[in-house]
Amino acid sequence: MQKDWCVLAVDLGTSGCKTALVTGRGEVLDWAFEPVTTLYFPNGGAEQRPDDWWNAFVKTSRALLERNPELVPKLGAVCLSTQSEGTVPVDAGGNALGNCILWMDTRGAEHLKRITGGLLQVSGYKPWRLWHWIRLTGGAPTLTGKDSAAHMLYIKHEQPGVYRQTHKFLNVPDYLNHRLTGRFAATVDSILTSWVTDNRDTDNIKYSARLLKYSQIDADKFPEIVRCTDVLGTLTPKAAGELGLPETVAVVAGAIDVTAAALGSGAVRDYETHLYLGTSSWMAAHVPFKKTDITASLASVPCAVPGRHLMIALQATAGGNLAFLKDKVLYHKDELLQEGHVPDVYKIMDRIAAKVPAGSNGVIYTPWIYGERAPVEDRHIRAGLHNLSLENSREDIISAVYEGVAYNTRWMLKPVEKFLGRPSGPINVIGGGASSDVWCQIFADVLNRPMRQIKDPIQANVRGAAFIAAVGMGKIRFDEIPALTQISAGYSPNPDTRAIHDAHFREFKEIYKQNRAIYRRLNARRAGSNVQ
Repeated sequence: MQKDWCVLAVDLGTSGCKTALVTGRGEVLDWAFEPVTTLYFPNGGAEQRPDDWWNAFVKTSRALLERNPELVPKLGAVCLSTQSEGTVPVDAGGNALGNCILWMDTRGAEHLKRITGGLLQVSGYKPWRLWHWIRLTGGAPTLTGKDSAAHMLYIKHEQPGVYRQTHKFLNVPDYLNHRLTGRFAATVDSILTSWVTDNRDTDNIKYSARLLKYSQIDADKFPEIVRCTDVLGTLTPKAAGELGLPETVAVVAGAIDVTAAALGSGAVRDYETHLYLGTSSWMAAHVPFKKTDITASLASVPCAVPGRHLMIALQATAGGNLAFLKDKVLYHKDELLQEGHVPDVYKIMDRIAAKVPAGSNGVIYTPWIYGERAPVEDRHIRAGLHNLSLENSREDIISAVYEGVAYNTRWMLKPVEKFLGRPSGPINVIGGGASSDVWCQIFADVLNRPMRQIKDPIQANVRGAAFIAAVGMGKIRFDEIPALTQISAGYSPNPDTRAIHDAHFREFKEIYKQNRAIYRRLNARRAGSNVQ
């Protein structure tokens, strides 16, 4: 591959749009970021304006190209990695008919019950339908209403005029790809949470007539399905003009964030595991089989690598707990704190946590500030500090938050390894939280697994998008990615902390067992809130 060939890689998360110039071998040359506003509404509504995504993409793209004009002739492709489980209704011209309903929106939950529930049901599902969903897709619509299946039903029943005008329902990457190319297409991973596809053959993902009927959405409102590495075409003249790119630049379909991050982590070979530490967290590994573990909310689903599924275990909140501690407790701007922005707060928290002995002097933190998804799906549980005494300090609380997120991941590790049929081995760690050396060591100690900190871990998604583009354009192969991935540091478990972490982990699980009924009583009445 030519060394000067590069990709305009896009990482559109809930917080905003990062656009980067990345070589086909994963080297990030430059990047720019533009925030995007989230709109919250009563009864669990959460939306973003699709035009805001596009405007942020255009702004960051132009900023990059102005700073790096010499790279414009070398730019061979545009490729996206985006947030998922967003739903945009568009007309026949691809124009958005309203805002995108986001992955955290729960307003469709009541309408979803019409297709999942009945007089005879198991945990809210009609048994026969649940069996078909799991057998064909690997999962089933979440009863929280947070995925595309519920979003479409919400539009159908609450916005019937919009539903009638809808030509296609598009997920986040699919909408942006249409603006780039004029093509209505969904990738094999972006279509997943519509729960209408037969995913048993990874090389032939297709719509299921049975599941389309279950969805109660008109079949012609779904787009064609393409592989993540498919070249959708070249830029339309309008898109090229707005972005400041030649019309000859190719657009490779790309992927949702979990799929792209799996490649950007370098954990591409079968059973190699990566841990993503962002606002939320997940563990994932490519596997040569389709499988579902209902009890632990684990499944292997379509991904970018041919002939493979991606095992995904999602947890609701990881770094979000540190952000809450920083923004709402330590540096909350109320009468007690009038100072302005405090720089490098996370680095200060790292230094504090490093000084506290393992076990945080007895304090245990449960990080369920947004409910939980795996290894238990429980939207009612909440975060808490346990075993505080007058002898404890702010330092202990900070350390306990770091450890609590790690205990929660350890809770998930056992079913993950059972799913894989083997121990995980070293775990590649990516995301903003992976920038913390202290936290990486805590994870190694708590999980009792070696952790490998990927170089520039916060860039994993744009690297993954660039790898997808490079494979799609025939520049590299997927099996070359591990050799292209640089490890910045390795962390081995400290045997001296084993006993205290084992003891605290046992109590961590017991806290859930003893308090889950209390959480349900306290929070069930708030089921429509957007914090569920």
